[in-house]
Amino acid sequence: MSKTSLLYASPVSGARFYALRLLPGDEVLSQLRAFLQHHQLQAAWIAGCTGSMTDVALRYAGREETTQLHGTYEVISLGGTLELAGEHLHLSISDPEGAMTGGHMMPGCTVRTTLEIIIGELTALTFSRQPCSISGYEELVINPRY
Repeated sequence: MSKTSLLYASPVSGARFYALRLLPGDEVLSQLRAFLQHHQLQAAWIAGCTGSMTDVALRYAGREETTQLHGTYEVISLGGTLELAGEHLHLSISDPEGAMTGGHMMPGCTVRTTLEIIIGELTALTFSRQPCSISGYEELVINPRY
């Protein structure tokens, strides 16, 4: 690990887990945001996810625009961090022929049959996002919880 990377490491934290099932037609990001607000999760991540979607909204690497996909898709993976003020999630999906695509998850993803999600929370930390002079984006900031 480089010296720079050590600056962004966090203290050790315990964790707890939540299980959530989304139903057909649910918009994923709005449901995740409501769940985080309801449980006041301050440093969460997607520990696991399985299910399917009909509408998928992705922002591909290096692009500004959102790509909208409509059809039948299996969720291969959903990962990333969540906090009360936002999230950074990446989604991988496959179509009926098994072709895969993925990118940054954007609003507009809807559940087809089910979306079963396990959410972990680091109980001694809080996450936030702040502008980063290195990347030019708002990036994860990790702080101890008081």
